[in-house]
Amino acid sequence: MLIAVVLTAIAACRTGIAQKPPTAGTADAAVADDFEARVKRYLDFRQQRIGVPPKPTDNPAKILARQQEMGDKIRVARAGAKQGEIFAPAIAQYFRKQIAESFAGRYGNAIRASLAHAEPVKVELQINQSYPPNQPLQSTPPTLLLNLPELADGLEYRVLNRELVLRDAQGNVVIDYVPNALPESVK
Repeated sequence: MLIAVVLTAIAACRTGIAQKPPTAGTADAAVADDFEARVKRYLDFRQQRIGVPPKPTDNPAKILARQQEMGDKIRVARAGAKQGEIFAPAIAQYFRKQIAESFAGRYGNAIRASLAHAEPVKVELQINQSYPPNQPLQSTPPTLLLNLPELADGLEYRVLNRELVLRDAQGNVVIDYVPNALPESVK
């Protein structure tokens, strides 16, 4: 079954289905632009306060040490950060709508199956926390990502229970999240 889900996701990507930005001039476009501006402000802030991420390495110990160091710097620099600074209410609602459309669409069953096969993660979400190293890092189904705005390198979406998490992968830090982003039927 899991293989079928993965093959469906790959087929969706190969058949030319791509992320479709909202139509210019619409309310959705304005909300998506606001989200992108907030993400850019975060990345600019991170670069100004933390600096440029170190060059890649294939040494696992160095990767973990650099990630921990960067995460610590992010947490200190964003000590007062709160949920909703990036996913403001209108943006969170836009994401819920996009996610609901994904579940109602052609690949909804594949998304549900992918999430159902994921290992359950029990984490109380907090802004600026490290994603716990002893918990699996659940991937976000590609067919769900097709309806969400693209992210800059180093940032990623993760699904945790029903929440959509914005994670700084370079520092392993939860930057923000959308509470109850996924439909109630998905747990």
